[in-house]
Amino acid sequence: MNIAPAHLEALQTFGYTEEEARFLYIVATHSGYFVARQFLSFTGAHWGKRTTTFWTKLHILRHARIERFPKSGVVYHLFSRRLYRQIERENLRNRRTHELEFIKRRLAMLDFVLANQEHRYLETEPDKVGFFRQTLGLDTRHLPYRMYLGHPRSRPTMRYFVDKFPIFVSEGVLLSQVVTFTYIHEGLSSMEDFTHHLKEYMPLFRELSEFRFLYASRTDACFHKASEIFHSFVKIPLEEDIADQLLHYFRVQRAWDERQYGTLTDADLLFRSQARFRFYGGRFQAFFRGWKSGRFTDNAIRQEFGDNTRKRIVTFGTYLLKPGGPEASESEENGCRT
Repeated sequence: MNIAPAHLEALQTFGYTEEEARFLYIVATHSGYFVARQFLSFTGAHWGKRTTTFWTKLHILRHARIERFPKSGVVYHLFSRRLYRQIERENLRNRRTHELEFIKRRLAMLDFVLANQEHRYLETEPDKVGFFRQTLGLDTRHLPYRMYLGHPRSRPTMRYFVDKFPIFVSEGVLLSQVVTFTYIHEGLSSMEDFTHHLKEYMPLFRELSEFRFLYASRTDACFHKASEIFHSFVKIPLEEDIADQLLHYFRVQRAWDERQYGTLTDADLLFRSQARFRFYGGRFQAFFRGWKSGRFTDNAIRQEFGDNTRKRIVTFGTYLLKPGGPEASESEENGCRT
């Protein structure tokens, strides 16, 4: 993480130490919210004079306020427009007031960034859009966006990467710069939310020759399901030309289900054994049922998965976040929510 010295110096003019300024920059840029344990871990400090002095500065300068939630303890919110302006982050919505679910996810995102400060992050929306447009030469139509309607007489506003999940750049195999995307599963988010997120990013994924994806959560309860979903919706469709193979698998599996064993060769049986593992998951099963019942034709399957002649490297990984958000997350309490 390369923080511009000018930004640290700007925060230090308020009276913060260099370490405090660095922490505040990271919080303002990636979260807007923090809890005491995150500051203590970052600075290596203990409860006492140092933490009291830090909070006193924030309070006197009106840079942060305390927000308390039932059963959730104390959360500190950096809200000062003046502070954000000092580091050229005045337009970030992190300084606005939000609901608890939003805050819990922001704290989880901060935990990820604090634990992985060695990465080169694309910190803001302009940073992300600029990298994909100028560095990689992509059109903005490929980027995940949402359109916001304002006053009836005003023009709609197009916003990109509104989820704000950490994105960082590192060295790759095919390209000199490879992007790692993250998804932070926290609070009431479900696997349906994760699937929707992947669908929003697919137009961008299709334009990349190589990228990495990290699924992060405070519990490993959803790691297997997340891997299954990612492989079904992203990795297999992008890395392999699968339409014909999938149709072959459907035909072999239908013959097996209908006990037409005499029509199957040893090669078919071996292919079925391998394909069942490759095409495991709810999405492929839904297509199989639709194809078997006649709702999906062969052409419909080919159109859904398309022709894939481009070589890609797609890497998926999981990351276990430090436990201890403002309260136990839904996923921690009830397992993996679908």
